[in-house]
Amino acid sequence: MRNNGQFSKRIKKRYETFWHDSQAEEIRNTPMSQYDSIEKWKAAPYWQRRLSNKHNAREFAKKNGCKVPDLYWKGTDIENLDFSKLPSHYVIRPTIGHSCNHVFVMDNGQNLFDKKQYSHEEIKKILKWEVTKNPVLEFLVEEFLQNEEGNYAILTDYKFYCFNGEIACLYAINRLSPKSGFGTFYDEHWNQLKKVQFNYPPIDNQKAPHCFKEMVETAKKLSKSYDMFVRIDLYATAKGCVFGEFTPTPSMGMNFTSFGKKLMLAYWDKYCYGYI
Repeated sequence: MRNNGQFSKRIKKRYETFWHDSQAEEIRNTPMSQYDSIEKWKAAPYWQRRLSNKHNAREFAKKNGCKVPDLYWKGTDIENLDFSKLPSHYVIRPTIGHSCNHVFVMDNGQNLFDKKQYSHEEIKKILKWEVTKNPVLEFLVEEFLQNEEGNYAILTDYKFYCFNGEIACLYAINRLSPKSGFGTFYDEHWNQLKKVQFNYPPIDNQKAPHCFKEMVETAKKLSKSYDMFVRIDLYATAKGCVFGEFTPTPSMGMNFTSFGKKLMLAYWDKYCYGYI
């Protein structure tokens, strides 16, 4: 029963509406800037599709006054990516994709996500192959954000489930790798909630990050600008709350508990009634 019910159906309908459309890729991959007017941002049907491009999402977050990681390089011409100009710690991620696929969280040559060493040429070969398969795909090389203690480590994910400026819940995930970790759900006041999804085993005694107030304010601000339901991923870092990405169809609506489905639908019907 995890993948049935009205909430799952709404997410699947959104996915079909967003992406089973001849304009979808053009809308998503048209480059946008923080300096573009909001009218230009919204000058497309289901304009939120622009924000599924991770570079556009960065620009939109900056437009809303939110912090993002420093950007070292962006492009498709992987051969011209000069690793000699990068610091010893950096992150590579694609502008299109999900589930941390083709993400490198590099610490002195080691990808912390798979604990393997990579040469610069090995990374280039992988990135080039992905661009060959999808020519509109770009890669971002970004700052490796330090955690609140000032250390380089895989950051805790804070995933806020938001409805037009309102937070239904957040999922704090102590990540070990892209697909493993421990996580617990909270409300916007850091009160623990019942499990909303089955994704990760729960963990006790998590402490709210020092910048939690800023995170809540950021999630609400970005959610209000997004207009409809979205999951907003944020990080607690040495420089405060930093934006990660928007996820319009989290887990394709699957693996939600009975409590989670009821919670999502209650917020959707109250704050986003009539929205896809």
